[in-house]
Amino acid sequence: MFVGVDVGGTNTDAVLMDGRQLAGAAKVPTTADVTTGIAGAVSELLAQTGHRDLVQAVVVGTTHFTNALLERANLVPTAVMRLSLPATELLPPLVEWPDDLKDAIAGHAYMVCGGNEFDGRAISPLDRQAIAAAVHDMRARGVRAVAVNGVFSPVDPAQELEAAALIREIAPGLRVCLSHENGRIGLLERENAAVLNACLGEIAVSTIRGIEQALEMLGLDVPLFMSQNDGTLMDTSFANRFPVLTISSGPTNSMRGAAWLTGISDGIVVDIGGTSTDVGALVRGFPRESAVAVELAGVRTNFRIPDVESIALGGGSVVALDPLRIGPESVGYRLTDEALVFGGGILTATDLAVAAGLGQVGDTTLVANLETAMVKQGATEIQERVETLIDRMKLSGGDVPVVLVGGGSILLGDSLAGASEVLRPEHADVANAIGAAIAQVSGQVERVYSLDSGSREAAIADCTAAAIARATAAGADPPTVEIVDVEEVPLTYVPSNATRVRVKAVGDIAPTALQR
Repeated sequence: MFVGVDVGGTNTDAVLMDGRQLAGAAKVPTTADVTTGIAGAVSELLAQTGHRDLVQAVVVGTTHFTNALLERANLVPTAVMRLSLPATELLPPLVEWPDDLKDAIAGHAYMVCGGNEFDGRAISPLDRQAIAAAVHDMRARGVRAVAVNGVFSPVDPAQELEAAALIREIAPGLRVCLSHENGRIGLLERENAAVLNACLGEIAVSTIRGIEQALEMLGLDVPLFMSQNDGTLMDTSFANRFPVLTISSGPTNSMRGAAWLTGISDGIVVDIGGTSTDVGALVRGFPRESAVAVELAGVRTNFRIPDVESIALGGGSVVALDPLRIGPESVGYRLTDEALVFGGGILTATDLAVAAGLGQVGDTTLVANLETAMVKQGATEIQERVETLIDRMKLSGGDVPVVLVGGGSILLGDSLAGASEVLRPEHADVANAIGAAIAQVSGQVERVYSLDSGSREAAIADCTAAAIARATAAGADPPTVEIVDVEEVPLTYVPSNATRVRVKAVGDIAPTALQR
């Protein structure tokens, strides 16, 4: 049996999955420190089910790392070392970063000779002396993490690996993150992803250890896994290395859970929580990944992240009158204390839904006196805002299946523009935790190949082998690993018949990964 946990802005959900069957579910308010809420949800779940001794692992999707970036808190002093000179001097590291985030990581930038052309030829030899001097300067400035980024390192990571070995030799305690392991092709975006990953390193270690200790206090001495952005999971050692890969795990878990609850492999998922609404597309049962650079905490990145549109609209959204305005403020996890239907004094979107007859929660008599025209106008506005998001996420003009999940799904009716059918599966309010519990382990690799020096088949085979190796390293059981996505994009703007290949491999959790 697996326990799945998902931390939202309003509630923390936990489910117990017996294979592919839901054996129990619990929902508690999210706490300020998040970890306490996780312990509370799991504790209530175990008390309900009585299956503590049968639990094999716990999978958690958390907002810890997202919050750290958004709040500019608990980030370590970080440097970025770019292997590029004499190229790329016009756009130095950390260019266009928000000043407050740059200050929060005490961002230091170094550029040294090195890097590759698109076909793997060296721009210049790696300058080991300059690297050593930079590391000594980092130590003097109190830097505790460094992101190493070589031009076109996904084509040939040798220089990044050599630089990392030298850095660790000089400063063994310095956390080193390599760009070719974090992002895709695209110098600045890949570099930014590596820097964000580096500055989250210490909070990742402390957070994961805190969750493990909370589980041990509950009598669960079992492995802990973390949800990734792409709907799969990773073990704690992998999560400690790549905390940035958890950033959008919440919406992803909901989409995977929606696919499992309905059997829909292609369609639109609308996840309405207490604070926000997330809309994304399912493709072959997994969230569609964004094909463009994504801004995260004010920084443009290109690591794998789901293609999700979000708005500040949820069950806890505060409703203002004269004129009518819904959100962006939300009562969040105080919904059951502050909303009118629960005896509070704040008019929320949930109150509008109950007054409109869309849902039955709390005491309906407490909203019976709301003005009918205002309730209708509010319910219509909520529906139109979500329909607009659905339309933006569709890839064609035709209607598609739409799955509604999340505790706030009562805000919508059973008919939506652009939907061929509207599905409200049973247990939709804990779809996010179900998505975490059923997650598999993945590995994804993106590289550029010159087909003048090799065949297309050899390029795909090489990238496939690398993706399988990465999935296995993340905790996948080798016999179960399969390729779920292969993408080829010819790079027509460069010579040498170059093409970009991306491969994703997915497998079940290895039995050895379930052992303590």
